[in-house]
Amino acid sequence: MEIIGTRMIREDKTARELFEAVMANPARNKFGFGSKLAIVNVDVQQAYTRIDMFKTAYETDPRQIEHINTISRLARAKGMPVIWTRVAYKDDAADAGVWGTRTNTPDSLQNIRYDSERHAYDQRCEFGPDDLHYTKRMPSAFFETPLASYLTFHRVDTVVVTGGSTSGCVRATAVDALSHGYRTIVPIETCADKHESYHFANLTDLQIKYADVEPVQTVIDWLEQR
Repeated sequence: MEIIGTRMIREDKTARELFEAVMANPARNKFGFGSKLAIVNVDVQQAYTRIDMFKTAYETDPRQIEHINTISRLARAKGMPVIWTRVAYKDDAADAGVWGTRTNTPDSLQNIRYDSERHAYDQRCEFGPDDLHYTKRMPSAFFETPLASYLTFHRVDTVVVTGGSTSGCVRATAVDALSHGYRTIVPIETCADKHESYHFANLTDLQIKYADVEPVQTVIDWLEQR
């Protein structure tokens, strides 16, 4: 039998090495930027950013929030929307659904309470007076939230996704952004995860299938040229 497809490849390259190879030799055309973008900053909250406070927090690029602030500031200056999401649940965690049933420790997802230290944004975040803020319950920033209608109202055609985790809520948001018909950009330095394998494996998958994975400077350059 002639094989024209691919049997699963097994090799010893790390996730980082695979990512670097894909970025060096992209196999597909980019989606590119449209005419108006929105910055969607996913779960830049202390539960996930303050490695000095919480076991659930993680850091990849120490300048992550600085980069998020930079592109958010530039977007505001060009009249483009900036959105911030967080995760939290009510006291009995019933709104976490099945997602909140696998563990039940003080560090568990469903035990992030509204207005708690874990729910609070990282103090390094810089907000504008017209930024949209909301608390979500599930991985994607689109799921049962005002995001899609907000982007439609602002006539956005490109979504830039930042935050954490790369393998979780960033990926889910990016996939949903594409599914909603948006050109989707994931700036590398603005995302974080607990392990480089998760981080780079998901960046690779996003680049191949769902988004343009770009250096944050690419987003900065595009905004500065508007």
